[in-house]
Amino acid sequence: MRSRTATACAIAILSAAVAGAQATKKPPKRTDAEIAANVKAHKADFDYLLGQWKFSAVSKQYGKFEGLWTAMKLPGGEILDEYAILDGKGAKMYVSTTIRAYNAVLDQWELIGTDEARGLHDFGSGHRTPGGFEIEQTFGVMSPEPSTWRIHYRNIKPDSFSWSADRTTDGGKTWVTDFQTIEARRVAAAYDVAVFAPSPKRP
Repeated sequence: MRSRTATACAIAILSAAVAGAQATKKPPKRTDAEIAANVKAHKADFDYLLGQWKFSAVSKQYGKFEGLWTAMKLPGGEILDEYAILDGKGAKMYVSTTIRAYNAVLDQWELIGTDEARGLHDFGSGHRTPGGFEIEQTFGVMSPEPSTWRIHYRNIKPDSFSWSADRTTDGGKTWVTDFQTIEARRVAAAYDVAVFAPSPKRP
């Protein structure tokens, strides 16, 4: 189990990376009231993902595989999740970690993922839709063949959801539809995690 200290460090590093990825954009001007309204409207957008899920996937590159997906909410409302592909004996053979944070100024969710030895470069953003959630994210930025995925969460229910992704490797000129699909089933309930020391009581 990841220690609270390690988790807190991961959040700090990943949050800084997300902020850096947006640093070159000039943000729109919003009032405090507008920002508060956006937070209220969207702070729970990803709550459906909280907990642990067992999934079965089909990839046009790797074929069929299975895995575990675990997500937790942090005190500031950020979502930290681990996506793990399992081998035939149930051991983790590939793991990626993602932090999802809502940007109330830009009115979008922002994501950045990392896996072993790849650093913090796989940035994406997304929005809630009437039918689920839509994300566009670039993967493998530090690999010989980076790709951009348009990810769709659909059929979201308390104990299941569907996931599909279209993929491009040529900057969006051509897309492979349903490059990967996932069907997920809940195996553990949602839970919150406290990783920071409680605030001192004021006299």
